Amino acid sequence: MSLSGKTAIVTGSNSGIGLGIAHELARVGADIVLNSFTDRDEDHALAESLAKEHGVKVRYIAADMSKGDDCRALIAKAGTCDILVNNAGIQFVAPIDEFPVAKWDAIIAINLTSAFHTTAAALPGMRKAGWGRIVNIASAHGLRASPFKSAYIAAKHGVVGLSKTVALETAGQGITCNAICPGYVLTPLVEAQIPDQMKAHHMDRETVIREVMLDRQPSRQFATVEEIGGTTAFLCSAAANQITGTTISVDGGWTAM
Repeated sequence: MSLSGKTAIVTGSNSGIGLGIAHELARVGADIVLNSFTDRDEDHALAESLAKEHGVKVRYIAADMSKGDDCRALIAKAGTCDILVNNAGIQFVAPIDEFPVAKWDAIIAINLTSAFHTTAAALPGMRKAGWGRIVNIASAHGLRASPFKSAYIAAKHGVVGLSKTVALETAGQGITCNAICPGYVLTPLVEAQIPDQMKAHHMDRETVIREVMLDRQPSRQFATVEEIGGTTAFLCSAAANQITGTTISVDGGWTAM
């Protein structure tokens, strides 16, 4: 499989899942646009490093995914968008009656509304080219609920619904739109939570991962950013030409229960 000649925009991609996806798409030949809301020297250095490692063109474009104008400007500044990966997301946990309105608004804006704006901006170019791939990073929480995560779950369910609608509106146009629904993925953010969980539960690392953090994930193993990247690359391949409007769970069996 080669994505040589294609340009992929990955939102929220200067770390974690987004960076893992960027690496995999670059590995199979796609030029990459990295993104986050910061505009630091290290962000641009990351783009240079990724380009050197994979021999593709890589740029970093700062854009705040909580702002619709920024979302659309990201697509415009990139110039070309053959592959759009909507990955940017944030989380906050609280009971509904205590959930801060500002946190609700931010989570819905970044996790859901940003995907609407970037997709709307990218589709005209994809239609003109007669080819396009939109991959939305949802979550197992796009298919299941948990307490205290009302905004995140509402947003991720919305991402799944948006993916289905985009798929129907683009069917037969050479464009596909799907959602990947990861379970718990071992990212730097999750890794940083492990010591605190060990202290809170008086458990060693392996036990707290297996019995606390992955209690809903039957495999009792984290998914990896490389696995999410590989699934994304597959959805961009010719083998996935007729896969559209669906979800692919990468969750160790969580949503099978």
